[in-house]
Amino acid sequence: MIIIIIGLIVLLVIGVVVVNGIQQHKQKQEQERRAQSAKFKAIVDESDELIANLGSLPPSPVLVTILNRRSLNAAKSIMQLSPGSKPAKQRVQELEAQLKASSEQASNGSSDENFVLPDNEQQLVGILQTIKKLRAMLKSEQTKGTLDAQTFSQQDIRLDGMQLKIGVESLVSRGEKAYSKEMLGSARQYFEKALQTLSNTAHPSEYTRTKKEQIEDQLEEITKTLANTNKEDAEKKAKDEEDDLDLLFQPKKKW
Repeated sequence: MIIIIIGLIVLLVIGVVVVNGIQQHKQKQEQERRAQSAKFKAIVDESDELIANLGSLPPSPVLVTILNRRSLNAAKSIMQLSPGSKPAKQRVQELEAQLKASSEQASNGSSDENFVLPDNEQQLVGILQTIKKLRAMLKSEQTKGTLDAQTFSQQDIRLDGMQLKIGVESLVSRGEKAYSKEMLGSARQYFEKALQTLSNTAHPSEYTRTKKEQIEDQLEEITKTLANTNKEDAEKKAKDEEDDLDLLFQPKKKW
C-alpha cells in the first residue's frame, strides 16, 4: 500500500513537472510570437512614416511601391503568427490594394528637376534624416532579397544625389552669408568644402558640373577681393610708415 502511495506521489510530481514544462513552453512561444509581431508591426509603422515623409521629396512611385511591398510582407508575417486576427487580415488586404496602385504609377518614373530645398534649417535636417532612413531601408531590402540590384542601385544613386545637393547647398548658403558680411576667409572655407564635396562624388551629374562652375567663379571672386584688400592694406601701411618718417625727419621748429 505504501509503495502504491509513493508511486502515485511520484507520478503526481512528474505530472506537475510535465504540466509546468508545457505551460512554460507555451508561454515562451507566446512571448516569441508577440516579439515577432511587434517587430513586423514596427516595420509597417516605419514604412508608413517614410511614405508620409516622401511628401518633402520629389514624387517617387517606385519608392512608394518598395515601401508598400515591405509593409505587405510584414503584415502577411503578422497574419501567419495570428491566423484568426481580422485586423491583420484587413491590413493585408489594404496593403495589397495600395501596392497595386503604386505599382501602376511606378511605370511613369520620377523626376528630381523640381527638388527645391527649403530655407528652414530644421526642415532640411528632417529631409536629410528621411533620405538616410530610405537608403538604409533599400539596403536592408536588397540584403533580404526582396529588391533587385538594378532597382536598388537606381534609387540609391537618386537619393545620394539629393543628399549631396542638401550638403552642397547648405555650405554654399553659409559661404554666401559669410561673404555678405565680408568674412572672406570663412566664405572661402565654405566654398572650398562644397567644391571638394562635389569633386568626391561617385555619381557626377548635370547638377554637380553646373554647381562646380558656379562655386569656382565665387572662389575666384573671393581671391580677387582678397588680393585687392591685401594691396590696399599694404599701400595704407606704406603710407603710414612714410608719414611716420616724414614726421620724424621734418625740420624742428625754432621757438
